[in-house]
Amino acid sequence: MELLRPSSLEELDASNSLLLAGGTEVVPLLRDGLVQAETLVDISGLVAQGIDGSRIGAGTTLAALEADPQVPAALREACRLAASPQLRNMGTIGGNLLQATRCWYWRLNYPCRLHGGDRCHAREGEHREHAIFANDFCASAHPSDVAAALVALGATVRTTQRELPVRDLYRLADEGDRRTTTLEPGEVILELEVPPADASAYLKAMDRKRWAFPLVGAAAVRRGSETAVALAGVAPIPWLLEGPVEDATPLPGTAYKVQVAKALVERARAAVS
Repeated sequence: MELLRPSSLEELDASNSLLLAGGTEVVPLLRDGLVQAETLVDISGLVAQGIDGSRIGAGTTLAALEADPQVPAALREACRLAASPQLRNMGTIGGNLLQATRCWYWRLNYPCRLHGGDRCHAREGEHREHAIFANDFCASAHPSDVAAALVALGATVRTTQRELPVRDLYRLADEGDRRTTTLEPGEVILELEVPPADASAYLKAMDRKRWAFPLVGAAAVRRGSETAVALAGVAPIPWLLEGPVEDATPLPGTAYKVQVAKALVERARAAVS
């Protein structure tokens, strides 16, 4: 395997390579054989790092975001709860947004729908940690605390090709397109714009007291009299809550998540009221 360190984005041929910055997501996927590449491209020196008011470079670490008072409280807390200190010091916000599902069927390389198969093994098998919304085609649950906070905050992302809301960075896989993001081949996340909020909060339920993936995460963001809520761990994508939690369609083993989500949403809304 070849490792390249181009000196500029103009030299980058991202369409034929596997990109990494912090590497906390890509390296385990390579180790487990879930992704393959002949060429790795280190882009840590090509994407901006740091926080300038509402602008956040995609190469900014979760640890830096957690510690900066310019960052809205929901995003700071999501970063703090996302991983161990070692991983927060290495992992970047751009990479965190593009985390692969933690579904064990996908991770064990079962021929599931995300791997091009014709079954969602989780629907018929073990699915305690899986989705309660939009789980018909694929019942995996998106693992990013940070993505849920950014969706609630109404953040936008700038790539090498366009600007779009963070919410639109994600898509539900279907029969015709198994992708879970809208990024095109060769498209690189460069920075985020996070508008200020009057109040925000992020709450998380997890199996361990700290540094576990969310069973349910709830971000609430208030601007004036309007409050937006987004959830982590409940759908194949970060889930903007546009109706009652009771609209969920849980599988038998995930019914408990409905009550957990309802409680966290109530608490998060109260925290920003």
